[in-house]
Amino acid sequence: MAVNKNIVQKIIIDNQNLIRNINLIERDFVFEEKGNYVFVGIRQAGKSYMLYQRMQQLIKDGHNVDEMVYISFDDERLRDITADELDVILQAHRSLFDCRPILFLDEIQNVDGWQFFARRLANEKYQAYITGSNAKMLSRDIATTLGGRYWVNDIYPYDFKEYLKAHNVELERYWQLSSRKNDIARLFNEYFYYGGFPELTGIVAKRAWLTGIYNKIFFSDIIVRNGIRNEAALRMTIRRLAESVKQPIAYNRISNLIKSTGLTTNPNTVMNYVECLQDACMLFSIENYATKFVEKETVKKHYFIDNGLLNLFLVDPETSLLENMAAIHLYRKYGDKLYFYNKEIEVDFIVPEEKTGIQVCYNLNDNDTLEREVNALLRLKKVLDLKRMLIISRDDEQTLTIGNELIEVVPIWQWLIKDA
Repeated sequence: MAVNKNIVQKIIIDNQNLIRNINLIERDFVFEEKGNYVFVGIRQAGKSYMLYQRMQQLIKDGHNVDEMVYISFDDERLRDITADELDVILQAHRSLFDCRPILFLDEIQNVDGWQFFARRLANEKYQAYITGSNAKMLSRDIATTLGGRYWVNDIYPYDFKEYLKAHNVELERYWQLSSRKNDIARLFNEYFYYGGFPELTGIVAKRAWLTGIYNKIFFSDIIVRNGIRNEAALRMTIRRLAESVKQPIAYNRISNLIKSTGLTTNPNTVMNYVECLQDACMLFSIENYATKFVEKETVKKHYFIDNGLLNLFLVDPETSLLENMAAIHLYRKYGDKLYFYNKEIEVDFIVPEEKTGIQVCYNLNDNDTLEREVNALLRLKKVLDLKRMLIISRDDEQTLTIGNELIEVVPIWQWLIKDA
């Protein structure tokens, strides 16, 4: 059934009223004046708010709200729209207003073939801002179709500085010495366990909210989108990935763990599940810098894009959450240039282009633990000639001098603020 133009007109008008009244916390992002954008990230990461932020900026710059066309493809009234029918959006606006629209198209991955409409918009010199919750929007085929006409940006849940800003905590120059330090410590504890989804900042029942968004991602973005039938095996895969966050794990190992519970699966199926989780922007993976190509592809470390989601699956989660949080920060900064090292020496993270090695350790209260973490970095330095060595802890802070070598021990909450 063709999409009714009158319905689209009503959606446009309703959403213009939304634009006028929404309150938001601006994120630190600079838009190119004439740029078209595609924002990709997990559900509830704040992609829609990036659109709202841009709309409000444009209105402040003198644009009329009549120019704004905000369409969410999560709207049930548009659930059956096809790529061939997307032009009805332009037709509906044209019949309402005598001006050229600026388009804001939210969760457009729900429309197969959307990229061809997006390309036409750019070719016809429309300004367009697009969001989606599926990493396949960044695939080579789609990038080729868009032909460099859009700026593509990953959107993540709040980093810690953004989380503080959302709670009206501004970092003063000497914040470590001010009374705000206690507020920062309290908020970090919350951020550590429940993560940085923007909407969660105003929620009291945080775990229940996280469970709800996980179920939405699980069913809508993974099960339905990929046609997965063995729901139990997928759930078990996610749990095993959560339990092994700190360790490299092979797909056949996960498969064997799942089969030991009586479920049916195989390594190829597990690999497919992991790809589906990555496509839903729930999971990211890093490779071992020290191994050959085949093992790089089959034995990886897997991390969750937000601590709150990971914490749903863990008992006594502190050490896993610490490493996961460090991994999120580093992956946001370095992407595919982030690795771990595991070949006779085990180091949690390395950034080869920065010549940096990083260990993550919850606390360094005993000498054996301290010696293990330090020795791993010193041994790696002989292989990779590191310029910087770090140990990220929960609360410990010191500078170690071993011979001519310097190793920084940094509390993660300080590191997240200073390294942003």
